[in-house]
Amino acid sequence: MSRVELIAPCHFGLESVLKKEILDLGYEIVQVEDGRITFAGDESAIARANIFIRTAERIMLKCGSFKAATFDELFEGTKAIAWEKYLTRDAKFWVSKATSNKSALFSPSDIQSIVKKAMVERLKQTYRVSWFTEDGASYPVRVFIFKDIVTIALDTSGVSLHKRGYRKLVGKAPISETLASALIMLMPWHRDRVLVDPFCGSGTFPIEAAMIGAHIAPGMDREFTAQEWSKICDKKIWYNAVDEAHDLIDHDVKMNIQGYDLDGDMVKCAMENARAAGVEQHIHFQQRDVKDLRNPKKYGFIITNPPYGERLEEKEALPELYRTIGESYRNLDDWSMFLITSYTDAEKYIGRKADRNRKIYNGMIKSYFYQFMGPKPPKRRREEA
Repeated sequence: MSRVELIAPCHFGLESVLKKEILDLGYEIVQVEDGRITFAGDESAIARANIFIRTAERIMLKCGSFKAATFDELFEGTKAIAWEKYLTRDAKFWVSKATSNKSALFSPSDIQSIVKKAMVERLKQTYRVSWFTEDGASYPVRVFIFKDIVTIALDTSGVSLHKRGYRKLVGKAPISETLASALIMLMPWHRDRVLVDPFCGSGTFPIEAAMIGAHIAPGMDREFTAQEWSKICDKKIWYNAVDEAHDLIDHDVKMNIQGYDLDGDMVKCAMENARAAGVEQHIHFQQRDVKDLRNPKKYGFIITNPPYGERLEEKEALPELYRTIGESYRNLDDWSMFLITSYTDAEKYIGRKADRNRKIYNGMIKSYFYQFMGPKPPKRRREEA
């Protein structure tokens, strides 16, 4: 299995960030769709994509694609895929998720059942058995149908890639690690510039920024389903990818990343999560109100996910909260502010129209990524030799 096609879903609206990550890893973009990118590489791409990509939700191995407007066509198309190329005789396999959009086939449970039956029939013929123990490695299957085109893939990640392994404790409305990374990567922030999150909660923004700055691969300390797939990628591929990740860590980098929260318990939680991620030395956490946000450095960055008012009593407090955010921001000389929220009156109370505004779906919540740009710092003069 020298060349493989992989499918990486991401947050809707952030495809460009994921595309850049894939290209930076050296892989070929096959197709870009809303919330999903298909790319090609060799076998090692399965391991390297899982370990290095920060903004994808999971990595799936594409097994086949065909047109099906009836359940008979779905069955025959699935059966025609060479499943014996991927699954061992003792494989434990099931259709973990099926989605359909603008297609004749629309019942997820029926789609799941038909695909499983077709896979069993194919493997019965190959392995010449009538019953499978399914006590071996796990092979979760995912099915996508769009305009009657069926795509079937194996989920190589297992647990979603936003589960880095460091976040043991979370706040009331945490932002996912993959979304936090994508938003940081949309900013012109560089690790030599100060970065502050005044509503840091469990610390996701500061921790992801520190990991990016120190070149710490997000998946290097967790496990993936495909590590047990003996027919698809050798364990040596995974060992090599982890070794590569360790070699790339910048242990000597100096960063000024800060996280504040009014809740002292959340500050302790963020500190514990930073320790688990191995970046505690790069982040200063402190219990502090946003109205007390001060910093002597110029040309810094704010990135934050402030409260957006889930409950009625919280909504009533939002105008004053966002007014305070705006006042604190104006007190910071030449800074830029990046803010994700579903609160539609954010600009009104901040007191300034954002220079850019990107619509992003945070789960099922339609949010806005407001970008308030400060001036660029002057270019440093080259030292004369």
